[in-house]
Amino acid sequence: MYVTHLECPKCKSRYKKLSQFCEKCSSPLLVRYDIKKIKSTFSKEKLLTRTYNLWRYKELLPIIHTKNIVSLGEVITPLIKLNALGKHLGFKNLFLKDEGMNPGGSFKSRGAAVGISKAKELGVKSFVMPTNGNAGAAWAIYAAKALIEANIIMPKNAPLITRNECAISGAKLYLVDGLINDAGKIAAKAVKKYGIMDASTLKEPYRIEGKKSMGFEIVEQFGWKTPDVILYPTGGGVGIIGIYKALLELKELDIIKKLPRLAAVQAKNCAPIVRAYESRQKESVFWENAETVAFGITVPKALGDFLVLEAIYKTKGIAAAVSDEDILEYQSLLAKNEGLFICPEGAATAAAAHLLLKEGWIKPNEKVVLLNTGSGLKYPDTFKPNPPILGVNDEIVI
Repeated sequence: MYVTHLECPKCKSRYKKLSQFCEKCSSPLLVRYDIKKIKSTFSKEKLLTRTYNLWRYKELLPIIHTKNIVSLGEVITPLIKLNALGKHLGFKNLFLKDEGMNPGGSFKSRGAAVGISKAKELGVKSFVMPTNGNAGAAWAIYAAKALIEANIIMPKNAPLITRNECAISGAKLYLVDGLINDAGKIAAKAVKKYGIMDASTLKEPYRIEGKKSMGFEIVEQFGWKTPDVILYPTGGGVGIIGIYKALLELKELDIIKKLPRLAAVQAKNCAPIVRAYESRQKESVFWENAETVAFGITVPKALGDFLVLEAIYKTKGIAAAVSDEDILEYQSLLAKNEGLFICPEGAATAAAAHLLLKEGWIKPNEKVVLLNTGSGLKYPDTFKPNPPILGVNDEIVI
């Protein structure tokens, strides 16, 4: 076991036992490890003999006993070079990390795998979670495997498939007429009333530990070198926070020397991180009337916004917003040029990358990674065929 403590990123207070907030400043907590001890057991060579999934990075994960690992067959997701789209847009080294290959079809499975495993290890019997869809669905299916009761609260406009995943896996599903922040208020009441675990974004410290494995994988897939830029669709921000945390840990282990520039991508109709970045603020302001086709990043105010902004500032990164029209256009471009049907949130990173290339922030020769956070198959109503699907009578006309 290499975990030493939980730490407040604001005041640096330390906690030995599970605590969901810093008692001094109410900040989310982060898991810290004995890096010196890990150096003696973790190496690139030893990884060659390990299973090809996120659990290969076991020294940098918080599970004490392997018997508590709850797995649904996680895999290392592919890093795909986008030759055709890259040429079309003007990139020489454009890549896509496809998280749609995970159990449940999204990157949320990473956080659920580690979060539920740790919940099992801690003896948790029931939890509540507000979600925009995919996180709730992922935690619901892993909870079913772990025999833990899941109470999922999501906006009534969340994608139908994610609602169905919760229901069919036995979770108690509640729909709210509002956004994820409204679901969060209901979850907080349930925690206070029933004393169950709060699995809200960054209100438990272990989800981020699963998400950070994306950072480990990207570096390993590049031959233990970092790309120049990583673009991440940002709502609650746990993914980009996790990747940044992974990179810092690898740097402390002397495995990498430099950090890539991190870009937080949001939709123009819900861009609190972008607005904060543009005015060089440390935290964001609640975004009124948030609404976007990329439902997964419709988060008006993220609890960990200060951590997202820190990751951007410390890596000389950027925050960029794109329109819903651009999101749908680049979703189609990826499918037509690369055969990849990705989610709207992932498509937002392609639109942002092209925008930043045209603005000169990204250079044509740089190695650029787009994070696709889920399969497009989870959003069947997003794409409308245009022109419409052709009818067939006795023959087709070419």
